[in-house]
Amino acid sequence: MSRSGDLAQRRATLEDEWSRLIPHLKAPGTPPRTGHVLSDEVTESWARSLASVDPARASAPETGDGAVHHRWSGSPLRGPVDALAHELRSVADDAGFVTAVTDASGTILWTCGGRTMRRRAEQVNFAPGGRWDEQAMGTNALSLALRTGRPSTVFSAEHLVTALHGWVCYCAPVHGPDGSVLGVLDLSTTWDRSHPLAMATVRGLVSAIEAGLRAGAPSPVPAGAPTLRLTCLGAENAVRAGTRLGLRPRQLEILTLLALEPEGYAPERLRESLYGDRPVTASTFKAEISHLRRALGGGVATRRYALTVPVSCDAVDVLRALRIGEVDTALRLYRGPLLPRSQAPGIEEWRTHLEVAVREAVLTSERPEHALLYGERAPYDAEVHQHALHLLDPGDARRAIAAGRLACAL
Repeated sequence: MSRSGDLAQRRATLEDEWSRLIPHLKAPGTPPRTGHVLSDEVTESWARSLASVDPARASAPETGDGAVHHRWSGSPLRGPVDALAHELRSVADDAGFVTAVTDASGTILWTCGGRTMRRRAEQVNFAPGGRWDEQAMGTNALSLALRTGRPSTVFSAEHLVTALHGWVCYCAPVHGPDGSVLGVLDLSTTWDRSHPLAMATVRGLVSAIEAGLRAGAPSPVPAGAPTLRLTCLGAENAVRAGTRLGLRPRQLEILTLLALEPEGYAPERLRESLYGDRPVTASTFKAEISHLRRALGGGVATRRYALTVPVSCDAVDVLRALRIGEVDTALRLYRGPLLPRSQAPGIEEWRTHLEVAVREAVLTSERPEHALLYGERAPYDAEVHQHALHLLDPGDARRAIAAGRLACAL
């Protein structure tokens, strides 16, 4: 069957399901939408979601790391959102909405709204810590906006999960100055409060947040929050309190190792992880540690080397996502090898560990999207391309992409 024919069949099946859900499984007061035609976007999302999400689930799962307040404190969205907080609260209060901001993984980091609407939202865990990516919560506006990079509206029973059929959600992604999606802004309310200008309001608020990001809006950071952000996958960058640190490659290696092993290193083990068998004096090694300590404002312990300041690290985020089964998040964050220019033995070991972990997650996934995305970054990995072909339906046009990559890899 061709891809268009397969899609038409899926759409018909899901629209039949829509018609069945409305009268029988809908939340009280859900409006009938006779003759409503599901968009391709919603149809395909339903088809993907049903593999991992039970439509009868009561609420969104909780993020696994339990440190949402730290993630929000260290988020680049914090400053621009705080600057707009009064306006966001006014919109939520005046129109009877709940406003939410997520990170790039779809985890809600911040919400505001009136007491009644927030209480209703909390019943489905539309609250800080709730996971609203497609794999966790099925078809919803937040997951669609993150997946497509475009604004999205999901009304009533367009949501896969029955508990959300009483809601309407308006959502738009927030892009950073480099074009990457940092998260989404969402306005949600009950379907009877839906308003034709809601999406325009969301777009306007997102534009203001993005302008704040470009202007470098300052972010108030409470004590204990991760003021240090380390990017070490496919890049080498450390930012502290909004300012890039002028670290030398060796100091970035030390920082990366300490972020990946928060329990710390004995001095001799850290030295071996950096230099291996190379003859390096103790004074040279200690000088690198001292420079890093000064750059972090004293954030490295002395006897057993460990970070004493909270740190947010993309490599740590990838490993955390893999541990809780969030392959989508891991692939989105895995932008390349760990410190690609480094030859430090400890970095090379962690680099291999990350590469193997991500690759194995792709090869054990039953979703062809994972193999296709990873295949973009691994053009000579024939096994990954073969896995993609195995998972793709015979009429799926994406088979041509996988087949072409496989031919080049062989």
